[in-house]
Amino acid sequence: MRRTGEHSGTEGARIVLELLDAVERQRAGSQRILASELGIALGLVNAYLRRCVKKGLVKVRGTPARRYVYFLTPQGLAEKSRLTLQYLSTSFAFFRRAKADCLEQFQLARAAGVEKVVLVGQSDLAEIAALCALEYGVEIVGIVDRRAAGERYVGLPVLRRFEDAAADAALITSLADLPRLCDRAAARFGVDRVYVPNLLRMGLRRPCMATAFTSDSDELAAPDIGKVAS
Repeated sequence: MRRTGEHSGTEGARIVLELLDAVERQRAGSQRILASELGIALGLVNAYLRRCVKKGLVKVRGTPARRYVYFLTPQGLAEKSRLTLQYLSTSFAFFRRAKADCLEQFQLARAAGVEKVVLVGQSDLAEIAALCALEYGVEIVGIVDRRAAGERYVGLPVLRRFEDAAADAALITSLADLPRLCDRAAARFGVDRVYVPNLLRMGLRRPCMATAFTSDSDELAAPDIGKVAS
């Protein structure tokens, strides 16, 4: 049984990769420092370190000052390389899928006479969409995200309200609170002017068409892409 608070799957692999990287770069001065760097609880750092030691990935050596020094073993170096390749493979796969989705939506938008689009949600997907828009001559006027910290993102102005967007349509680029975002965008632009990439449609209970969605749908469990927008 997994301990309370522990991660599994992709997130667990990411933590192990970052932990091994910190040990290799001799940034693992203490478990408390590691916890701060990785952004996880101190207890989880201890659990993951014990697991890495048990698997022979990391060695621990005590010092006279009653501190511990961590070393990466040859097996640990090999595992770090494997996890790095796995992470890069996943990242490239996401980029290819996201790019194809965004290009498809922009093609549909241009066919419908759309020239100006606002992105909904600050995320990696929004960055990819901003690049893809150039291929179809679509102008991205900004990103609607009420909770964004800055005033600009990837060179685009961050807008707090849909009413501030001088656009013809919206492209959803955040999975968080997806049904509400679709409803808000539809209220501003109309259902037929709200575009949802295939990557995000798993967040709606009923299938989305290219320019339509179900406003009363519920969210399903899905990978988190981006944060909540306005």
